[in-house]
Amino acid sequence: MNVKEKSLENDNSISNTTNQNDNTQILHKEKTEIIPSPNFIPVTEHQKKHFSIFTYLIIIFIIILVVCFFIFTAYNLLNTKIISGVHIKGIDVSNESPSDARYELDNYFSQNMPEELTLKYGDFETTISLSQIDASFDTKSAAASAYNVGRQGNIFENNLYVLSTMFGNVNIEPVLKINQKQLTKNLEDISTQLPDKVTQSSYYIEDDNLIITRGKEGNVVDIDATINNIKFAICNFSTVQNPVEIVVKSKQPDPINIEQIHNEIYKEPVDAYYTQNPFCVYPSENGVDFNVSIEEAKAILGDQTAQEYTIPLNIKSPNVTTNMIGTEAFPDLLSTFSTNYLASNRNRTTNLILAANKINGTVVMPGETFSYNKVVGERTIAAGYKEASIYVSGQVVDGLGGGICQITSTLYNAVVYANLEVTQRTNHQFVPSYVSASRDATVVYGSIDFQFKNNRNYPIKLVCSVANGVATFQIYGLKQEDDCQVEISSYITGTTSTAIYSEAYKILKRDGKILGKELLCKDTYKRH
Repeated sequence: MNVKEKSLENDNSISNTTNQNDNTQILHKEKTEIIPSPNFIPVTEHQKKHFSIFTYLIIIFIIILVVCFFIFTAYNLLNTKIISGVHIKGIDVSNESPSDARYELDNYFSQNMPEELTLKYGDFETTISLSQIDASFDTKSAAASAYNVGRQGNIFENNLYVLSTMFGNVNIEPVLKINQKQLTKNLEDISTQLPDKVTQSSYYIEDDNLIITRGKEGNVVDIDATINNIKFAICNFSTVQNPVEIVVKSKQPDPINIEQIHNEIYKEPVDAYYTQNPFCVYPSENGVDFNVSIEEAKAILGDQTAQEYTIPLNIKSPNVTTNMIGTEAFPDLLSTFSTNYLASNRNRTTNLILAANKINGTVVMPGETFSYNKVVGERTIAAGYKEASIYVSGQVVDGLGGGICQITSTLYNAVVYANLEVTQRTNHQFVPSYVSASRDATVVYGSIDFQFKNNRNYPIKLVCSVANGVATFQIYGLKQEDDCQVEISSYITGTTSTAIYSEAYKILKRDGKILGKELLCKDTYKRH
């Protein structure tokens, strides 16, 4: 055997050996199991079973939650009642319809709302009728708001809100409604009754002199703050029986403006006359001017300690006065009204006559406003006024000029019967003896005035007489085609242990038919 053949034989031998080894490895792989990683933990059959049950429970729980959610949502969507846990002003209205909730609230407020509030400032007390200022709670809106609880968001928000009210109550405060205009007027009237009220500077003409009275610093009702106190008291029933504090603020009287006063009183004399076609009256007017210069008048006012100043006037009389043209200028009696007085009370009678004489013969032009205080002037000893009974801080005491409010009240009724426009009027603290409630008008020089406007097309003339226990006002003018008959209806609307409440209406008629009814006033009086 040569070397080449021996080498080939060796190669075949090696090849066979290699094939044998490969076959042996294949057989070994087929018979040997896979050996897992040392970190692998095999799952037992028990664990597999437990895992499957837990998964099923979670799925079932989720399904139950979803079903409950939809059932709860459907219940809330179909529910037509207020949800549980909702209160209105502390009253539980759960599961009630809005109409039932409103009915319950209306009954509650009607039984628990007081008739009046007591207002107090120091020792001064007065009352306000809640019905007079139309105080009420908006139960309709409150019931609607209660119904909307849990219904204003998406279904998820609504459901959460409904659930939360079951564990924590929701309370809705109804809106308090008040006649703000009437309440403001009442507080303005109360402001004039304060014992330390502010007194404005004022003036009037007495013979040939202009009398200027310096005002005095005082207090006025803080309207906004007091209204807030009143609203708080009404909204909180627990404190509504306690007196409500009248909040006041200090106020200085307006400074005396002598230039403005001069411009207001200055005029040239005018003769009276009238025309027949068309019929028109042109009354006389006295010429009025200062008898001193403006600088001299300012010097008179320079004394800051004086309470009253006298400015001499230059009065120029017209050649023809209104009284000279006689009754033909005022041919028609538009209205008349009388009151009775005790003639034996000489001081009071003197005061009535003095005030009446100041007004008697006064002509008020169309569009002109009559001011009682300006025409009558300050009630002073120099003017002849006497001490007589007046009302001061809720008490009857003697005061200078007492009784002249009877002249004011008599004129007020005549003005209403003439269908003239009353622009300023205040009732007494007590119902007077000479007229019924809401038919009176009081005046206090410097603070409370009675004013009316001639809203007719022609001038009017005021004629007043005081004699034999009767005070009478007559208003003359020219009747118009659109004139109406006037009736006054006044009556007591309520009484308490401390107050009397009343109202008055003006009823307009033509040929027996009612054309309209107008509220004149709502008043509060103290009881004696």
